Amino acid sequence: MEVSLPQAMEMYEKMLLIREFDERAKKLIETGDVMGEVHQYIGQEAVAVGVCSALRPDDIITSNHRGHGHIIAKGGDVKYMMAELAGKKTGYCKGKGGSMHIASIELGIYGANGIVGACAPIAVGAAFASIYNGTNRVAVCFFGDGALNQGVVHEAMNLAGIYKLPVIFVCENNHYAVSFPVEASTACKDIVKRAQAYDMAGYTVDGMDVFSVHNAALEAITNARSGKGPSFIVADTYRYYGHFSAEEAMLAGRKYRSDKEVSAWRQKDPIHRLENWLLEHGASQDDLLQINIKVKSAIDQAVEFARTSPLPDPQEAYSDAYAVYESQLPVRGW
Repeated sequence: MEVSLPQAMEMYEKMLLIREFDERAKKLIETGDVMGEVHQYIGQEAVAVGVCSALRPDDIITSNHRGHGHIIAKGGDVKYMMAELAGKKTGYCKGKGGSMHIASIELGIYGANGIVGACAPIAVGAAFASIYNGTNRVAVCFFGDGALNQGVVHEAMNLAGIYKLPVIFVCENNHYAVSFPVEASTACKDIVKRAQAYDMAGYTVDGMDVFSVHNAALEAITNARSGKGPSFIVADTYRYYGHFSAEEAMLAGRKYRSDKEVSAWRQKDPIHRLENWLLEHGASQDDLLQINIKVKSAIDQAVEFARTSPLPDPQEAYSDAYAVYESQLPVRGW
């Protein structure tokens, strides 16, 4: 399906916003303005935007530890995301979730998740609820190649196949689970063949090309919404930086990827490829410049919003908790 110029411009803006957000987040950690670490999505922007641009606003996504891109692509506001990273009460989860657990039920974002593969059964549950409630919503689960061999992912895909649920499983194959190459971790070299085991459609796409991702996602989502069941999309992509923001310091000069490999993937950069397409189809350099300015301004405003937002009250630690805390337990002596 041919994407219009306005649609492509919107994709470009979202991809730039994802990249700028993760670049800035890492800098804020390095300066001590944000505590902890982040798993950068840089290099993989075409996957999140390609898929989410094919969804309805009320559709559902579940995500993983590398979830900033998915959340922005689904419509997340970078102000509330940055505030969440900073642990502020104005964040999406009141500062309690942090980078790996951002959620917004109102936007159909059923949570990023720090447990590898745990996003899959949540998406299947959401898809089952869609059928049960007759809402015709589709659920999308994003996970990496590191989750491919988690038992819960197999179980979720099997259930989706049995019940013909409207769910799309999107494997972002960036080729490394932390530092372990997918070739050494997965017996099935053509990953998409797994779709056959669960009686669902399978697609292998160029994850560095937003149109390739979008077209496959649109077909899979259309099929799911019309009752044809789940699909499995394998997007061949690459993360430019380490598994997480402190990796370089921890490795102390050691490498598990060659500079040549990283450079070769950077030559396929999804944002640059989309820029070239836009210029060939009627956009001007000034159009692209204005989008870049708009994106940087949005991130600047998000950082300032996070900086000036208040911290949560200490008593907030006891709200939104779904477990009994110590003061409620009977006192036991030895």
